[in-house]
Amino acid sequence: MKLSALLGAVATVGLMAGGASAGTLDDVKAKGFLQCGVSTGVAGFAFTDASGVWDGFDVAVCRAVAAAVFGDGSDTHVKFTPTTGKTRFTALASGEVDMLARNTTWTFSRDVDLKFEFVGVNYYDGQGFMVPASLGVESALDLNGATVCIQTGTTTELNLADFFRVNGMTYEPVPIETNAEAEQNYLAGACDVYTTDASGLAATRANFPDPSAHVILPEIISKEPLGPLVRHGDNDWGDVVRWVLNALIIAEELGITKDNVADMAANAGDNPEINRLLGAEGEYGAMMGLPADWAVKAISVNGNYGEIFAKYIGEETPIGLARGLNALWTEGGILYAPPYR
Repeated sequence: MKLSALLGAVATVGLMAGGASAGTLDDVKAKGFLQCGVSTGVAGFAFTDASGVWDGFDVAVCRAVAAAVFGDGSDTHVKFTPTTGKTRFTALASGEVDMLARNTTWTFSRDVDLKFEFVGVNYYDGQGFMVPASLGVESALDLNGATVCIQTGTTTELNLADFFRVNGMTYEPVPIETNAEAEQNYLAGACDVYTTDASGLAATRANFPDPSAHVILPEIISKEPLGPLVRHGDNDWGDVVRWVLNALIIAEELGITKDNVADMAANAGDNPEINRLLGAEGEYGAMMGLPADWAVKAISVNGNYGEIFAKYIGEETPIGLARGLNALWTEGGILYAPPYR
């Protein structure tokens, strides 16, 4: 996609977002479920199981928000809308979904021009490149003249153009809309390279018949802070989604897990922040229009942030991602939530 066309699309969606009424907490309560926009499918992050039930690292955020509002994160109270790089912002701006929880990068234009509100970061990422090992390529600087599979309507598209321009190289784009389409084209040899967020490359490679036949190159060419987002204009709903994400991070900091959260909530201890978070002290839930035990319910679905990471995308999964930047700030990473007080 040409830059002029992309900017035109950005402006169009921005106008839609400015004109659309924001989905409120009351709206979500009234219809009885949360409508969450997710990706069309990325292993570990958002996928459907054999029964068609949505699961994954990003899906877990949706289920935690639903649990905070309704008391559980089952399919009764949360429904999922698959979105592509092109359709995700229209779906949110138009009110088709109440929030997005998919691999979406927080940028200036999306925040300011599109009128969306990123509530935080649930994965710190960066764009990378994957190539067949048979090509013998060891660096992205060796990709001059390559054909590159790239999802349209994404920051990835612009980052790729910048990287090749800065390094005096040329490439031939092979436009695709979904990760599944990228996987199909790449494996069929329609492109030499697939580029997207490094986490997405790891997730895609894990699905290949022989993952070892494909190499993720060492260069990371961008900052990609990925996180949930809502529309501008409804701070109350934004607060709910933001503090559910924060609660999952704070729970890991405080040693609150899926297995012990109910007991810790029922038996208040000496740690005032734990007591506040789990509803034993203060009226923090009421400030957001939620029950006092909203965080207990959110954590009970899939556990704290660390548990969710380990379950879906961690080093013991086929995705095999190390915590890296996404480790807690107390453990060498940059994952950090404001105090709950």
